[in-house]
Amino acid sequence: MSADVPAAFDAAAAGYDRLTGLNPGYHRHLRQAARGLTGAGPRILDVGCGTGASTAAVLAAVPHARVVAVDGSAGMLAVARDKAWPRPVEFVHSRVEDLAAAGVAGPFDAVFAAYLVRNLPDPDTTLTALRGLLRPGGVLVIHDYSLAEHPVPACLWSAVCWAVIIPSGRLVSGDASLYRYLWRSVRRFDAPGELMTRLRRAGFAEVRCGTVRGWQRGIVHTFRATT
Repeated sequence: MSADVPAAFDAAAAGYDRLTGLNPGYHRHLRQAARGLTGAGPRILDVGCGTGASTAAVLAAVPHARVVAVDGSAGMLAVARDKAWPRPVEFVHSRVEDLAAAGVAGPFDAVFAAYLVRNLPDPDTTLTALRGLLRPGGVLVIHDYSLAEHPVPACLWSAVCWAVIIPSGRLVSGDASLYRYLWRSVRRFDAPGELMTRLRRAGFAEVRCGTVRGWQRGIVHTFRATT
């Protein structure tokens, strides 16, 4: 992840939960994605946890989960740490590329990566590293924007960004740069088939993909793979 991305999230942290709360289905889709962790085991790494929405989804999906939640933005982690959690969560301030230096070590039963891979400067290297943190038979679940390979999702994404997301981000935070970055990063990111190929190249097996319902159909996808 480039250094300016965590800094942009730091600046937006105070209003981030308000903005995601305006996104219909945001938290429901996270909970649905986290159900892909069911049965993997209790020790789970939540990478790119942000303000803790993905962490809450993991705790809801996996009884007795022991979660290590990591994010590169100190501001987002501060918001997450201030929340009341039903079970203890270990929060770690680290870029995903620097997990070993931060003392995060496997084996984990599962890794949950929501809205993370799209922000990585070198997804292949990081996915390989995440695979190395999983036990044999461990599970990786990725939940992210990934535009299906036909024109409608891309056109809809741009329309919603410029009509709703970017103006709302400017209104709430006073700065729309993070939300313009969001628009660009989604446009540049892998299509679902490309990300599935990337996962197989990193050594994952049983790679599956599904999209969400509603207006984000073909825009937001969940990927599940095993070691």
